[in-house]
Amino acid sequence: MDIPFISAKEAASTLGVSEQRIRTLLRDEILEGQQVGKTWLVAPASVDKYLRKQEHENPQDRPSKAGHTGIKALSFFSGAMGLDLGLEKAGIEIALACEVDKRCRQTILANRPDIGLIGDIAAYSPAKILEYAGMKAGEVDIIVGGPPCQAFSTAGSRKAFNDARGNVFLNYIDLILSLRPKYAVIENVRGLLSAPLNHRPHAERGKDKMPLKADEKPGGALAYIMQQLRAGGYSISFNLYNAANYGVPQVRERVVMICSRDGRKVPYMNPTHSDSPDLGLPGWRTLQDAISDLDVSQARHIDFPENRLVYYRMLKSGQYWKHLPTELQKQALGKSYYSGGGKTGFLRRLAWDKPSCTLVTHPAMPATDICHPEEHRPLSIQEYKRIQQFPDDWEVCGSLIDQYRQIGNAVPVGLGEAIGRTILAHMEGKAVQPPLNFPYSRYKNTDDVAWERDAKKNLREAAPIEDLFSALDAA
Repeated sequence: MDIPFISAKEAASTLGVSEQRIRTLLRDEILEGQQVGKTWLVAPASVDKYLRKQEHENPQDRPSKAGHTGIKALSFFSGAMGLDLGLEKAGIEIALACEVDKRCRQTILANRPDIGLIGDIAAYSPAKILEYAGMKAGEVDIIVGGPPCQAFSTAGSRKAFNDARGNVFLNYIDLILSLRPKYAVIENVRGLLSAPLNHRPHAERGKDKMPLKADEKPGGALAYIMQQLRAGGYSISFNLYNAANYGVPQVRERVVMICSRDGRKVPYMNPTHSDSPDLGLPGWRTLQDAISDLDVSQARHIDFPENRLVYYRMLKSGQYWKHLPTELQKQALGKSYYSGGGKTGFLRRLAWDKPSCTLVTHPAMPATDICHPEEHRPLSIQEYKRIQQFPDDWEVCGSLIDQYRQIGNAVPVGLGEAIGRTILAHMEGKAVQPPLNFPYSRYKNTDDVAWERDAKKNLREAAPIEDLFSALDAA
């Protein structure tokens, strides 16, 4: 039988707040109840409703509710779970997600309510992580994660491990070495290849300044990571991969490192698509392949300001600011017209017959516009999901800006699936070598062999490489 009312004390105990807070919620009509004399009584149904809302708005850490069979992975810096969805498509189970962003946590639980969930990676011991994952020591097959990339991005200050986000990267490496999974995956931006171990501000560089030390040279951060993993017995294989080569309708280049505990090097990921007809692979998937069947009348999107729409109405599919008359180019870009660089992100309409450009976290910023090929608007949330290969019914929580940010930051599902298939093939002894000299990205010397050869030469010119590794240990 339903209880009509409970006391304020009972309600406070249920919600984990003070009785004063309960009285405030009642006065604000957030909770339902009534006052009898000086005593407040609370409707239990309103307490349950409030509790459910709080659990959605502020998802709490929770242990996994699912039993684990088959190949199991722990996911860190999970975001909207693009990498995890790819691993699932390959046949790998995600037992635990680790994420601090509130909206991402909401997204994770909205789609995977039984998954284990934790927050800040630095706040959990390896034993506690295993407890939340519902696993025991030695049962972890794979650890995957893309630590925050801003500390290494070429668009930022590039403070590397001097940045708090860079230190989270080291927490992740320590966790790999503590839990000792069979395989570990590190996904990051291209800037990781050239980030220093310690960043010297640009104002302190130049001909009249002291030469860069070994730990300030490009590549020091990655060299340190590799040294730590190898000391732990892991082999290392990495490359700069273009997601378009793995069936993703988007040109997006990311460093993917796959480490194996047994010491056998994992081959580079075998491409499934190519923009070169000579290789006998299907061509890159285009934007038209991905989004042409969506109902544009149902598009959920932000808008461009009118002062940019004026120019978009003059641009056709595949065009950008340079296709405007010269005087209008200057007018449209203002002071940016006279700055260096190609400025390819300004006033950019996508082409139907090519993959999308790399999706960003906000498609209507002046230098990173991503406009629909025909509509006078940015790409919609539905189109973002298709390009990143999320299922149409994948719930992304928060405001439109929150949703753009989560999807734009994600690893494309197809790239995640390629990572999963590569690991499973290696695990089964069926690893397939990719085509010789395949152009994984538009840049040269981005695979582990060529990169390490160049990096060692560069670093040794400054000081013994051992000085590089001792610099962080002494900090």
